[in-house]
Amino acid sequence: MRKYRLAGSIFALIAVILGAFASHALKAYFEVEVLQSFQTGIRYLMYHGLAMLIFSQTTAAKNPWIFRLFFWGVILFSFSIFLLCFAKLGPYNLSWMGPLTPIGGGLLISGWVLLIWKFYKTKE
Repeated sequence: MRKYRLAGSIFALIAVILGAFASHALKAYFEVEVLQSFQTGIRYLMYHGLAMLIFSQTTAAKNPWIFRLFFWGVILFSFSIFLLCFAKLGPYNLSWMGPLTPIGGGLLISGWVLLIWKFYKTKE
């Protein structure tokens, strides 16, 4: 349960910091569609950070796979978006990272499916 609270809190903190950074500093540098992608990464980071904090209070938090799927899903999904967006500011070509985003999304979907299954199977 502690790892859910810790990871969820860190994800939420990073989302707030990056949200403020995007609103104040990055607006001047990113094109509209790049900024929208960046904000999508922030939203999913915050949603799953909060979800992990909530899940820490349930018996489903005892399942290590839900944590792993959410944790690595957020890392691959949100952070690949952030890196791809920042790469547009310089001469870096990180297009090879593009496939990481949908892999991370697939992990997040799998985490939600497993969580729903655990809630369905639990007779509380």
